[in-house]
Amino acid sequence: MPKSEIHPEWYPEAKVYCNGEVVMTVGSTKPELHVDVWSGNHPFYTGTQKIIDTEGRVERFLRKYGMMDGQAEQDTAQTKKK
Repeated sequence: MPKSEIHPEWYPEAKVYCNGEVVMTVGSTKPELHVDVWSGNHPFYTGTQKIIDTEGRVERFLRKYGMMDGQAEQDTAQTKKK
């Protein structure tokens, strides 16, 4: 049992709000949490994240460490010609 009067009040059913909607409940030391991003709208978790490849860094890395297969090298070469 924790010592009395040294811990903050615990809210086992604190509501998490994103864009004005309750998205989940969690345990917290605050009764309400307002967030801009959560797993339901973050691109990484929704599968809409795109890797921005500037200056061919990904292809250069794959070529350097021999991870590109023949088809990927041909696709890269055709893309650079355009």
